[in-house]
Amino acid sequence: MTFNKVVVAGGGVLGSQIAYQAAYSGKEVTIWLRSQGSITRTQPKLDALREEYRKAIALMDTPEGKSPANWCKGLAIDEEHFNAAKCLEQSENAYKNIKLELDLAKACEDADLIIESMAEITDEKIAFYKKLAPVLKEKTVIVTNSSTLLPSTFAKFTGRPEKYCSLHFANHIWKQNLAEVMAQEATDPNVFADVMEFANEISMIPVPVLKEKSGYLLNSLLVPFLLCGMDLVANGVSDPASVDKAWKLGTGSPRGPFEIIDVVGLTTAYNIIEKYQKVPGLIKPLLKKMMLPYNFKAIAAMLKEKIDQGKLGKAAGEGFYKY
Repeated sequence: MTFNKVVVAGGGVLGSQIAYQAAYSGKEVTIWLRSQGSITRTQPKLDALREEYRKAIALMDTPEGKSPANWCKGLAIDEEHFNAAKCLEQSENAYKNIKLELDLAKACEDADLIIESMAEITDEKIAFYKKLAPVLKEKTVIVTNSSTLLPSTFAKFTGRPEKYCSLHFANHIWKQNLAEVMAQEATDPNVFADVMEFANEISMIPVPVLKEKSGYLLNSLLVPFLLCGMDLVANGVSDPASVDKAWKLGTGSPRGPFEIIDVVGLTTAYNIIEKYQKVPGLIKPLLKKMMLPYNFKAIAAMLKEKIDQGKLGKAAGEGFYKY
């Protein structure tokens, strides 16, 4: 099945990016939002994405933009498929055609695919799925963009567990065009294949996750890395700039952990730490056996201090660095 009519539930950082990228790729896209205030917060994100895509396309049209560091594969997979004028036209059409809707039934009335991209709060997601289930047509497939919560937690509340799985995107999806597709026990293999194909259609590179795993592939690797970096600073071993420099010079990576945290956002990092602090006592010894005896309390305090000062990361102009 081809998914042409797409609804993104939630207009946050990733929700707005998913909507814009799907529209850029020619999909008919609606963003469902819970309140007028949500519209007020989402529209500036779409405005900013329009500018980001414009800048990215302009850069890709220069010799400097042809380098792997600057090329955005979500906009054009390679130089052979790149036409600056056409890409710019696609972006402008995406910006003009994305619909914002407060009425859930109206937003979803003929949807092929619903992409849930709401806050990582279990009860709120369950409440959303219970509200969503009665208004959907039989054909509609649902995916969650959750980065930490397993789809099996919510499958029964969708009313169609066989048509439900995870579709997780990395931040800045027009450039970091990864899509992780994760099934839960009841997911129909044909639906899984259709979701993989949809990711490909919107210029993502889909990777299958065949067993449920909190953190999928990317975050299973990334979170321990970021925790190690924060633990070094929270315990006074070194400072953010030195930790980043050590990683970049030693590995050739373009970004260190604190530069990544600033991009992801300190609030997101703080919420992850809060989840780790709630790990049951029986599990914590396993972390130590894995040589992961992080000082969660100190890391949380370090992040909270900056958050309270409004230093939320790159999007706010300052996090561990000023922008």
